[in-house]
Amino acid sequence: MEPGWGRGRGLGRRRRVMSFLQPCLLFMLHRGQAHGYSLLNQLDEFGFNLERLDPSLVYRALREMEESGWVISSWDEQSQGPQRRVYQILPDGEERLADWIADLRRTHDDINRLLTAYEDQDKHSKSQPEMSQES
Repeated sequence: MEPGWGRGRGLGRRRRVMSFLQPCLLFMLHRGQAHGYSLLNQLDEFGFNLERLDPSLVYRALREMEESGWVISSWDEQSQGPQRRVYQILPDGEERLADWIADLRRTHDDINRLLTAYEDQDKHSKSQPEMSQES
């Protein structure tokens, strides 16, 4: 099982992948323009298993982000071999990325509070002597 992606497969898993994929792609484009293939190959930085990641998800995410006005693409005239699309983040994409980062920070804080509460409870439970049950 891949860490962070749950056990399920299918539509629910794809939605989770897409909802994390888009901010990752926007961040990489925040660093600078890139080809789709280059973006795909950099996703392991964020925990994606490149052997199992369906490339069509990446290109679908890029198309959806372009339709939303977050990125723009153009044909790379400098490309040797087959022409490739070059993607670039737009101001609306920068704003959306900032919103995602703020939401991820809040989620990170919520998760840390839950983990801390769990660990505190676990320590408390282990320090308490077990009560014997009388029949």
